[in-house]
Amino acid sequence: MNSERCPCGSGESYDACCGRFISGAEIAQTAEQLMRSRYSAYVKKDVDYLVRTTLPKSRTPDLAQNITEWMNAAEWIRLLIIRAEETTVDFVAQYRLNGSEQQHREHSVFKQKNGEWFYVGEA
Repeated sequence: MNSERCPCGSGESYDACCGRFISGAEIAQTAEQLMRSRYSAYVKKDVDYLVRTTLPKSRTPDLAQNITEWMNAAEWIRLLIIRAEETTVDFVAQYRLNGSEQQHREHSVFKQKNGEWFYVGEA
């Protein structure tokens, strides 16, 4: 059991929060849960989860390679959810790259297919 705090900033333990989705024990019930778990997967360096939770028609042939390069280059600091709606999440992910603190701000679009949420892309 992993009792460390979840990287997504929820205040819950990793296992009670994003860990249950990343492990495959449960599926995210909302776009925000999926967004948070995808951020945690970047922190935990779980490329498979990030590819698996990208909408199949949005997956590019080099998706796993691009994710791996970015997650390994960055030191992830924190996630801030600006606004979460049914199918969109506005967020800021803070990270350190080459010793410099930076931010990635995105308006993400999600789609539910057969009861499962997927990341579509940036709006």
